[in-house]
Amino acid sequence: MPAVPTGPNVVPGRYRGVSVAALPPDVGLDAASLRAYFVGRDAYRRTRFVVARSAAGLAVLHVEKVPNPPDDPDGPLFAPIVGTTLLAGPDECAWVHDPEVDTAIPSALAAAAATVPGARAVVVQGRYEHVNFILDARPLRIVVREVVPPEPAKLFDQAQRLLAITEDLPPIELVSELTDLGALAAEHPAQHYLLPCRGSGSDVEGAQVSYLDEHPPQADWTLLGCTRSQQIHEWFYGTEVPVVDFCPKRAPGPRPPVLLTKCCMQEEHTDSGPGWATVPWGSSLEHVREALRTLAAQQEPVWAPV
Repeated sequence: MPAVPTGPNVVPGRYRGVSVAALPPDVGLDAASLRAYFVGRDAYRRTRFVVARSAAGLAVLHVEKVPNPPDDPDGPLFAPIVGTTLLAGPDECAWVHDPEVDTAIPSALAAAAATVPGARAVVVQGRYEHVNFILDARPLRIVVREVVPPEPAKLFDQAQRLLAITEDLPPIELVSELTDLGALAAEHPAQHYLLPCRGSGSDVEGAQVSYLDEHPPQADWTLLGCTRSQQIHEWFYGTEVPVVDFCPKRAPGPRPPVLLTKCCMQEEHTDSGPGWATVPWGSSLEHVREALRTLAAQQEPVWAPV
């Protein structure tokens, strides 16, 4: 028999394995009453979980069926239920109806669960009216650190877009940590700033601004930049320059437990270490996907849909 799922972030890998059953009014939502009601009833061969609903509330069950014969691994279309395990009772469950939630996406389920604090099992009726649930939601919190402008912050936006369509990553919560170039300049006053590129759309109120990618005539300026822009400045002008370093990888202060950021010294690869991953400054979605997978794989226990 398939093992009963345990641990945080229990998410069925396929919502077609989740059945919703409307109970008669005389059936209780306790483990014994549910077992007495469901054992012996036929269930579709893909059904592994049942969300039992009644006027008294709802409960989430794991069901076991008669095993498939060795010569028929798919088994018949329907098979009798031979056992049930109550995963969450009515005092632990909540129902969320939100047509914007794709119930195949673990991170989307975790975000929906966050709207119902205190519920262990959150059942979501979402996009396409499909129903799925998350049990003991505990999303992996990843801080995304980068520099703005331009806005929206590219790395954070890329990571959000990937999580919105990815079914095989654990539930993840993204938190943005942004360094604003204008605010950084205000902390280091100068008459003239040199920024890496005009494409950032950056400006500094009350100061002259030039852009390194335009190779302007050399002036008495302060570089708001990073190691790569310092290297480019030395290549262009043959001199060093006063620098206000905005590198998000080397940002001062304590590093969050799990960090995703970018590094200008990486051009075609991701890098990582315990609790962190970095992508190139001009990262592709594939770079960001690789970094998210790396951070997820570092967590214990290793997560997978059930």
